[in-house]
Amino acid sequence: MHPQTDTGLVGHEVYAAIRRHIIFGRLDAGTRLRLERMKAEYGASVSTIREALNRLTSEGLVEAEGQRGFSVAPMSDANLREIADLRILLECHALALSIGAGDTEWEGAIVSAHHKLHRMEERMAAGDVSVRETWKQYDWEFHQALILACGSTALLEAHGTVFDKYLRYQMRRLTYRGATAAREHRALLDAALDRDTGRAQTILRAHIEGGVADSLRSAAE
Repeated sequence: MHPQTDTGLVGHEVYAAIRRHIIFGRLDAGTRLRLERMKAEYGASVSTIREALNRLTSEGLVEAEGQRGFSVAPMSDANLREIADLRILLECHALALSIGAGDTEWEGAIVSAHHKLHRMEERMAAGDVSVRETWKQYDWEFHQALILACGSTALLEAHGTVFDKYLRYQMRRLTYRGATAAREHRALLDAALDRDTGRAQTILRAHIEGGVADSLRSAAE
C-alpha cells in the first residue's frame, strides 16, 4: 500500500482491510470508527476511509450514525439465525446447480479444497489455535469450491456476502465443533462427488444449523 497515492486500488485495499478486520473480530461489534484515527492506521485519506465505510454500511457490516460517524454493526442471536437461514437458502440452491453442472475440474477443485481444510482441522483438533484464521479461510474455500459451478455470478456474490457475515459470528461466537464438523465436511464432499443433491443439501443444512445451535448453547451457559 502506498499512503501518498489515493488511487482506486488503494481505496479497494483500505476497504478490504477494514472488512477483514471486522469479519475476523479485530474491530469489535459496536466499536466507533473514528476517521482521523483510521486515516493514520490505514494510510489513506479521510475521504477514502469514508468511502470504504459507506460501502461496508451497504453490506451490513458497519452502521452509519448520522453526524456522529460510523460504528461496527452489532451482533445478536436473532441476527445470527437470520444470516444462517439466508446462507442455507443460497448455498443449498447453488450447491444443487453445481452438482448438476460440475465437471471433472470441479471435482478436483473440491477434493483439493477439502484436503487443505482437513489438514487445518487436524491441527485445530490438536489444540493449535495459531491456525484459526487459516482454518476459516480454508473452510470458506471448501464451501466456495462446492458451489463454483453454479453458473451464476450474482448468486456467488450474494452467497459470499452472507457467508462473510456468518464468518464474523464464527470467529467471535461459534465454537470449533471438532470431529463433528470434520465428519460433516467429509460427508458433504462424498455426497457432492456422488452427485447426490438431496443428501448433500441435508448435510449442509445440518452442518450450518449445528454450528448455530452450538453457539447459542455456549452463549447460554
